[in-house]
Amino acid sequence: MTSTVSEGIRIRGVSKRYARQRDAHDDLLVLDDISLDIAAGEFISVLGASGCGKSTLLRLVAGLDTDYRGDISVDGERVRDTSLDRGIVFQDHRLFPWLTASQNILAALRNAPLSPQQKRDAVAGHVALVGLQGFEHAYPHQLSGGMAQRVAIARGLVNRPRVLLLDEPFGALDALTRARLQNELQRIWESERITMILVTHDVDEAIHLGDRVVTMAPRPGRIKRITHVGLPRPRERSDPRFVQLREQILADFSEHAEHAG
Repeated sequence: MTSTVSEGIRIRGVSKRYARQRDAHDDLLVLDDISLDIAAGEFISVLGASGCGKSTLLRLVAGLDTDYRGDISVDGERVRDTSLDRGIVFQDHRLFPWLTASQNILAALRNAPLSPQQKRDAVAGHVALVGLQGFEHAYPHQLSGGMAQRVAIARGLVNRPRVLLLDEPFGALDALTRARLQNELQRIWESERITMILVTHDVDEAIHLGDRVVTMAPRPGRIKRITHVGLPRPRERSDPRFVQLREQILADFSEHAEHAG
């Protein structure tokens, strides 16, 4: 049965240009005719090399940039601005250095229609959700990189958004911390069941976490392939099916490199 997506994210014919000079003919086409449906509660990995426009696409879905052609809607409502319904986590945690972990999470609730006690309860619940009990009063400089990203994830989730957007959130972490936080993010997704979009250049990470992997090709950014992962969770990177998917996706990048050369 086919139908339009009434809940979730609908991206239709989205193109984005950046002006390089006053002459419009010299504009840089960053995204070219992107169309994608993402079901409510789905985990999507957007994979691509640097310069393919994947982070630009995430910014458009977040509402951080509204100067584009096409249409983006969430649960049937066109994205016109940022919203508490769409949390976002960046590669650098962007915590306020003068606030503790709990205060950084609380800052995200500034405009939330909650009582002070409800806000305190929400912060405590999300500190527990990301496994940071005992570090509530630590300042960012007292936290490891992985812990700081846990705070950033809690801050992105504390408003109970319908969508969490993740822009290479583990890219600056060492391999062991990255693997632990990937598993932690999967656990949170399975418990919260909100829509997540992860932008990454790591093929293993994309397959490990995503229901689908959207592979993008650069210059201009466009969708090259959408791969349904279909492997049971938790996923093992040594699983032959995982390895086969990795090889298929890596072949896309090799093919692009040959054409580009």
